[in-house]
Amino acid sequence: MGKNLEKRLDEVYENYKNGNISRRDFVKFVGIAGASLGIMAGPSGLVSRAFAADKSITCHSWGGTTSEALRKFAFDPFTKSTGIKVIDAAFTGMDAFLTQVKASIPPGGEFNIAHLSAVYDYARYTDLGFGVALDEAKIPNLKNVMTKMTETLRKISKGTLSAVPYDLGQTGIAYNTDKISKEKAEKLGASLLYDKDLKGKIGSWGGDFRTNMWYAALHTGQSPNNITDEKAVWNALKEQRGLIKKYWASGSELMSLLANGDIYATVAWSGRVAALQKQGHPIGYLAPDGTYSWMEYMYVLKGTNLDVAQQLLNFMLEPAASIAVAQGQNYPTSLDPTKIDMPEDVKKLPAFDPTGKLDGYLFADPAYWNAHQLDWAEKWDRIMAG
Repeated sequence: MGKNLEKRLDEVYENYKNGNISRRDFVKFVGIAGASLGIMAGPSGLVSRAFAADKSITCHSWGGTTSEALRKFAFDPFTKSTGIKVIDAAFTGMDAFLTQVKASIPPGGEFNIAHLSAVYDYARYTDLGFGVALDEAKIPNLKNVMTKMTETLRKISKGTLSAVPYDLGQTGIAYNTDKISKEKAEKLGASLLYDKDLKGKIGSWGGDFRTNMWYAALHTGQSPNNITDEKAVWNALKEQRGLIKKYWASGSELMSLLANGDIYATVAWSGRVAALQKQGHPIGYLAPDGTYSWMEYMYVLKGTNLDVAQQLLNFMLEPAASIAVAQGQNYPTSLDPTKIDMPEDVKKLPAFDPTGKLDGYLFADPAYWNAHQLDWAEKWDRIMAG
């Protein structure tokens, strides 16, 4: 029976190499059969052979211009250099993706690298045990990443890294410069989003309670990571509800509303603002003290071939690749501009920090926001619905 099972294993292995079965199904089959034969580390070396011969790795990202930039400037050049194929896939939604990861066997079995955003997701995946401990010696370009970004992640994963920061963004405030002066915008700061003179011309992101509570906290003079007067925040959001023209649902809708003059002020992703500015629209960008800042990072999921992942991550952090991706997706690279020279178009991107220190850039406290997620998300949905 052992001989027949080994023969069957060889057949499954050949089908896996030829792409006829998925990595997940292969790992599941080998796990069951290996328990019977005791071959997981035995002389046949089937698992070692399979993973050593693995010539692909999957990266889930955001689709659109982001995935196009990654494909053109990072993934395809990496494949040309190494022969390892990078399969790029788009999220169907962050909650849906997490559900898929939870269902994979082993965790990360068919999900390798995720282009996640915001430190609370780093904490969420790490707390669930889906992270890895990267061998930083095999990612030498990591030394060029802004220290605040790597240290923010280290604090969550107790000194190790499960991801490498890749780009920097903000959810700041976009405003129509033909309708709102720079002086007024800077004077009001976060309160621009609550200006009664702009009734019917204000927008906000309907899909995220954090963003809306964040700016309500700033408007009411509170720290978004330590809201002491929650009632004031909810009252501000209720009041703002009567000023809102539209709660937008996507980046493309955000850009359309601003470009067409349907709204004059809104919370906005810095990369989308950069795209509008490049297109010649009269859109200014405001980053008041405490602006909602976030990093995007390449999170390596448990069950991934670390040698391949680390090789890809180091390649992606090469200045030429990282800067080209930044130019393509309109978000500054995670590379420290005091260590790596940046071209002028990257320096002009909203959220770019020439000092590399990120002083004044406020990231969401993952423990704080994750602890309130269910309650606050439900309350926000009721307010948005009117």
